[in-house]
Order: sequence, then C-alpha cells, then structure tokens
Amino acid sequence: MTSENSSASSASRALHAIEQLVLFTARRRLFEPADTDYSRNLLLEQFRFSEPYAGEVDETELNGPQGPLDILIDYGFEIGLIPENSDTYRDLLDAKIMGLLMARPSEVNAEFYRLGAEQGVAAATDRFYQLSIDSNYIRMDRISKNVYWLQPSPYGDLEMTINLSKPEKNPKEIAAARLLPPPVYPKCLLCRENIGYAGRLNHPARQNLRAIPIELNHEKWFFQYSPYVYYNEHCIVFHHDHVPMKLTKDTLKRLLGFVSEFPHYFIGSNADLPIVGGSILTHDHFQGGRHTFALQKAPIDQAFEHPKYPGVGLGLVNWPMSVIRLQGDEPGILLECADDLYEAWKSYSDPEADVLAFTEFEGERQPHNTVTPIVRRSESGGYEIDLVLRNNRTSEEHPEGIFHPHREMHHIKKENIGLIEVMGLAILPGRLKKELDDIADILAGNTAELEAVRSGEDHPLAQHADWIAELAGRFGTAMDREEAVRTVRNEVGIKFAQILEHAGVYKRTSEGREAFRRFVKSFGAVE
Repeated sequence: MTSENSSASSASRALHAIEQLVLFTARRRLFEPADTDYSRNLLLEQFRFSEPYAGEVDETELNGPQGPLDILIDYGFEIGLIPENSDTYRDLLDAKIMGLLMARPSEVNAEFYRLGAEQGVAAATDRFYQLSIDSNYIRMDRISKNVYWLQPSPYGDLEMTINLSKPEKNPKEIAAARLLPPPVYPKCLLCRENIGYAGRLNHPARQNLRAIPIELNHEKWFFQYSPYVYYNEHCIVFHHDHVPMKLTKDTLKRLLGFVSEFPHYFIGSNADLPIVGGSILTHDHFQGGRHTFALQKAPIDQAFEHPKYPGVGLGLVNWPMSVIRLQGDEPGILLECADDLYEAWKSYSDPEADVLAFTEFEGERQPHNTVTPIVRRSESGGYEIDLVLRNNRTSEEHPEGIFHPHREMHHIKKENIGLIEVMGLAILPGRLKKELDDIADILAGNTAELEAVRSGEDHPLAQHADWIAELAGRFGTAMDREEAVRTVRNEVGIKFAQILEHAGVYKRTSEGREAFRRFVKSFGAVE
C-alpha cells in the first residue's frame, strides 16, 4: 500500500470513528438531539475534514467511547495535532474531543437539579455519574485494569487495590514539565477553573469535566466525581475558592449538611496536618461516595454516653486505628458533641501513652493532634460520625511519622494513610503489580531470580529482598503458581492491616485500650 493509500485509509477510519463517537454520545445523551449535526461539525473541523463519512456506519452499540477515540487520536498524531504519541499527549487530545461532544456546564447543572426535584437526589447522582463515565472523564478502561482483592483480617474484610488507572509520564515528559514555569492557573487540580481547561504537560486536560454547584453551611461548594474512582461513585466536594484545608466546627457542619442532602452517600475529610493529612492541603475539599467500607461494618468494642449530649451514643470501634463512633438522630446535638470531642483531642496529652498534643520547635508550639472525620446516614435514617484520632509527631526512630507506616513497610507502602485507607481500602502503588507477580514466580520455582535478588542491590526487587527471603523460608519455592499469587497477596494484606495499626494512636493492646478509655473519660463520657 502506497503512503497516499495509507493516508486515505486512516482518514476514512477517522471519519467513520467520528460517526461512531457522535452516535455513542447521542445515545448516551451527552447532548440534545438538536445538537447532533453541530457536534459532528465540531469534530470535522477539529480533524480538518470538510465533509462527513460517506459510507455505511457501523451502528453497533458501544460499551464506551474508547475504541473510536483511539482511532481519532492516532489520526490526530498522524496529522500533527499532538507532537508525540505518548499517554500524556493522547490524554490531552482525548479530553478535547469529548469536551466538544458534551453539554455546557449550565445545561448539566440544570439537568441534575431537575432530576433531583422530580425523581430524587439518587436519580440525579446516577445520571451524573454515568455522564462522567460516558464522557471518558472517568477512564473505566484504565480503572478496569486495577488489581483488587478482599483481605480477611481481625477487623473484617479489608479491600486491597493496586492502582493502575493513573497514567505515568515518561522521563522525557517529566524533564519537559520541569522546564515549564510554576503553574498559576488553575492554582491546583481542585479549583473550579479546571472545568473546561485545555491542560498542558504538567496539568491534565479537563474539557470533559463537569461539576455541580452545591451549598454547604451557606457557602458555595462544588460536587464532582474523581477521574480515578477508587470505589463506587467516588466523589469530590470542593470549595468554590482556593482556600486551604482546615478542620473546624464548620467542617463538621458541612459534612452533616452534605449527608442530609445526599443521604445515600458517605462523606469524609482528610486530616489537616502534614503526614496524617491528604495529598492536597491547599484547597479545602472532601471525598464521598456510595460504598460500604470495612470501617462502617466494624462493631463497637465499648459503649459510652455523655450527660451533656442526650441521645448521642459514643463507642470505641474494633479497628486498627483509633476510632470513636458517634450516633444519634439529631444532627445539631451530634455536631456539638463531635466538635467538643475534637477540641478536647487537639489539646490532649498522655505521655504514658506516647501522646503529645504539642512540641516546641525553634521557639514555636507545634500542634500534633487532629482527626479524620467520616459522616454517613444509618439504615434507620440517623447520623453516624466516625472520628479517627490522628497525631503527626515524628521521632528519631520514625522520622517519617510515629503513627505512619514504619520503615519496614515502605517496600509495600510509604505514603500517607489518608481518608480512604483509614476506612479499610488500600491504594497500593502501581509498581507492585509486576513486583508481586515476580515474587510469586520465585515462590513458584524461579530460583534463578531468587539468587539474582540476593546478589544484586540494583535488582528491581531489591527493596523486597528481606521479605522475599522470609517468604521463601516459610513457603519454599515449589508452590503452584496460582497458590503463590494468593499467598503473596495474602501477605501484602496482612502488612496493610499492620500499617493501619502503625497509624493508630492507641495500639490494640490492653495498655493501649486503657489509654484510649482514659481520653474518652477525660472528655466526660461515662460507661
């Protein structure tokens, strides 16, 4: 085939892909029927065509937009719309294409509130979530590649995921991004100005992002979905303005207000201090969704009540981290109890239990105590607040954090334990997929690889060397391959439970439980 014929063939495939994509997005109601020709013409212009496909179109129902999108992006690279055929540049063009096929933000907002008024808020979120998938803002093709398993533990079934949905930049792109000036617009990935933004090498494109304006505590906020959905309907609720995260009574009031308006969702906030806080502390935001985590199922070990807060139950939860559960039917009383408990914790010290609320550093008093709050509705319609006690102190032995994954766990995970993992869903780095597979191969008989790990500090599995030796000693190197995979995953799950125990302020020992009770009683609660 000559180059001219090849070019004509790829152009024909691109034209056909445009028709398929327009058909898919019309069927999924990304735009109104009256906008069909308009939407097609936008794509024709984008790809430098003057007329549409003239042949017969394959009208087979598509499960998602990725097939025709890939054809169009390939063609876009061929005609110079992107300089490189890398994931980063492909994603920039992907979002641009889908942005051309979506209703404007005001139209999406209007549909959301119309559905909410007519059919209820659950119907509105169902539609908005599906829209976020169909527009390829949520990349289900990538998320489906994530590794997932349930891990039995003394605290119930923990959820284990190896996250493969975030595309990794290649070294050339990383180097090029470093040469760019510091970003000033949008200020961060959570700012409302991302809606419709074209993106660049060091900032993802967001033409296919839509966010619903909502009101919390008489303030302007936005509601959207995470592009990397770690669990069902994983949503982000972010402040209208670029203001830093700060946990206050208003925070708790906003969380309670959200579940009053969205009773089918939970919502929570990362803590507001480094080490125990979230990855973005510069923009106030929460995370929520329609999912039942292991923490929610965890029973109460010991129940308390407080004479100041009638109708509110307090309980210490059977969980590796230190969790106080508040339950009640009156959100106003629950708010007062939660806030008073939070304020009490911020200033509470118990040196015997290694709990210090403050330390002095260069003449300044550094606070260490905070909480990770999680709010949801109960099956009976009441309210539940889980306050997870956090402390971000460091020490010579644990410079990354005393209540943080300890160094012997860093070969599995060394990042902060944030809101999602607090609730029992592990988000493990993508590198582990191949590393764990290779370790399973060793247990299944790849002794040459075992010797290579033992002899080379620069081996890809070197950071796991001690763990591999331990596993080989316990299980041998003649396991069935599937059994080896299950064994390695089980051992990782056991380590995740231990990581959560490391992050717990009060340990699951008799001394730790007694120290936990001391704090609750110091607050005025009685058994």
